Amino acid sequence: MKKLSEFSYRRLLKERGLKSTRQRDVIIQVFMEAGDHWSVDELYQRVRQRNPKIGYATVYRTLRLMAESGWASSRQFGDRIARFEHQAEGQHHDHLICLVCGKIVEFESERIEALQSRIAHKKGFQIYEHKLELYGHCSDCLAKEERASKKIREKTERG
Repeated sequence: MKKLSEFSYRRLLKERGLKSTRQRDVIIQVFMEAGDHWSVDELYQRVRQRNPKIGYATVYRTLRLMAESGWASSRQFGDRIARFEHQAEGQHHDHLICLVCGKIVEFESERIEALQSRIAHKKGFQIYEHKLELYGHCSDCLAKEERASKKIREKTERG
């Protein structure tokens, strides 16, 4: 995905009447390196490892600024916690979310995108944005469930 360029970052701050600070630079650097779906709390903990003087409000405001500018997007999955991820212009992906462990897996499918476009066209609808989130159990959690079920069956058969 396209990274937030230094030039774009400086221009955004100038447009908003904000100054470039070391704290903002650290937050953005940590966020861009993280490459996952981070809550404000999770990112705050990572940022504090680099610079313990950075406050929670600064992390929150910086993430909000990035989301408002289109370089990050905020999503709420099954846990109802706002999570932020990199947002590259023109790129789209969907999510598989495990209801047991909370794992989030990104995927892309040209066939799904084409099908959505065809349906929208048939219905006379113009799509500007969409989200596809599929909720279920990941392979690790399914394997744990199967092992637990197997143990229960074995106990039942013995006893």
